[in-house]
Amino acid sequence: MKAIFTTGGKQYYVTEGDVIYVEKLPNEVNSEIVFTDVLYVDGKVGTPNVSGAKVTCKVEKHGKQKKIVVFKYKPKKKYRNKQGHRQPYTKLVVNKIEVK
Repeated sequence: MKAIFTTGGKQYYVTEGDVIYVEKLPNEVNSEIVFTDVLYVDGKVGTPNVSGAKVTCKVEKHGKQKKIVVFKYKPKKKYRNKQGHRQPYTKLVVNKIEVK
């Protein structure tokens, strides 16, 4: 089964067994999380969500992505600002996709 669901303001296209990285969630490691904002499941398109559909995932770990450098400057004005950023994430494994 294939599904599209939303979390963290983004949409994810998944099948059972997929590993995805999403915006950080407050759930504990090895806990299960159920997403009910499912937009599409095997040919069924919701308006906006498919009723009775849910995607069950297992939280595998939390972490931070690689550092990116944010560098701002204004030419000829002696303004330079260098800053680093590491975005937190949650690694999920898709266990089950259900439709009632």
